[in-house]
Amino acid sequence: MKHSFSCIIALTGLIFCLSSCHTAAPRLDYKALAQASVRLGMDIGLTDNHKLYVNAAEWIGTPYRAGGDSKHGTDCSGLVSQLYKKTYRIRLSRSTDGQLKESNRIARRNLREGDLVFFTSRASRKKVAHVGIYLKDGKFVHASTGQGVIVSSLKEDYYTKHWLCGGRVK
Repeated sequence: MKHSFSCIIALTGLIFCLSSCHTAAPRLDYKALAQASVRLGMDIGLTDNHKLYVNAAEWIGTPYRAGGDSKHGTDCSGLVSQLYKKTYRIRLSRSTDGQLKESNRIARRNLREGDLVFFTSRASRKKVAHVGIYLKDGKFVHASTGQGVIVSSLKEDYYTKHWLCGGRVK
């Protein structure tokens, strides 16, 4: 009798312990991810930085405004600084030159999600004139003077010709 009682107690304790040990799937906002996927024109995978994609998608269509850094109007460095602040809680410089100095230069083939992409101007092949944030599959988000905030491909002729470097924030 004593043996049966202690077995029941042990079994109850084991069941209690096992029922309290569970793994929870990460909480995903599937609606926000689906909307971001549509707005950005790309698939978002389970291992991608969902916060980056959702935050970037909120800026799509924002008009270009030199010196701006809000959803009423932004330039390229303003967009990058705001996305980094919201996504990574990192304050970046407000200028493209400052953002280049705050990052380690990396080659195009080594780009990772969230890295910065820098381009030169038509006039000067050495001076940084434009910055965006790399997403994946050769695509990046940036503020274009003619179209506002958009997603472009590094394979487009303009960005191939004016590529300066990638940057990984220190």
